[in-house]
Amino acid sequence: LLAREAELMPLITSANVACGVHAGNPELMRRTATLASQYNVAIGAHPGFPDIQDFGRRDRQTSAEEVEALVSTQLKHFADVLASERLTFTHVKLHGALYNLAAKEPSVADAVARAVTSFDPHLLLFALAGSELVKSGRTAGLTVIQETFADRAYRSDGTLVPRSQPHALLRTENQVRRQLREILNGYVTSIDGQRVLILADSLCVHIDTPQAVEFLQLIRQEIESVGVHIAKPLQT
Repeated sequence: LLAREAELMPLITSANVACGVHAGNPELMRRTATLASQYNVAIGAHPGFPDIQDFGRRDRQTSAEEVEALVSTQLKHFADVLASERLTFTHVKLHGALYNLAAKEPSVADAVARAVTSFDPHLLLFALAGSELVKSGRTAGLTVIQETFADRAYRSDGTLVPRSQPHALLRTENQVRRQLREILNGYVTSIDGQRVLILADSLCVHIDTPQAVEFLQLIRQEIESVGVHIAKPLQT
């Protein structure tokens, strides 16, 4: 995995590191964060549901109180691990099923915002563009980074097509190029052909996308060719 990460680090500006619940362990956290620091890549906590078997991607129902405690615990654990390397993190991005749940459920989104604000109100919060988590984060006074996806298909409500459904993943450079150009123009075309308006501060590519390196190289070339500057977001 670290060999894969070493390929990706020169191409990205922010890295989201699993906090040991859906994946990862203290040693992997330390090594990944250290690698990110060497490339001047922003380090982010990536909390998810406790679900190693399905990599935190299995949907589950949970209370807002449980979510707040879950996120708080993972942020503290991640901070403690990084402290041993004299490193800190600058942002929080939820993982998998928790990310999707907070995008659509206001009470869960509020719980996440409370957890982040209580831990450190200066942390940036990455959230699906236009989602409930964007609203909750801003209401809580957090700086929210609206995120879009280069390697995932969208539904007409602006949410991601579930991975369990056909065509949820974009697998070719042509698909990624087309979606990237749409995002740069303020929209995406949903899987059923609808134009969905979208505002992008950040663009995500997943490490387990087989063509991640090629996609990132393409994305950087396309973005820079239209004069857009690529940089990690700064804390306020």
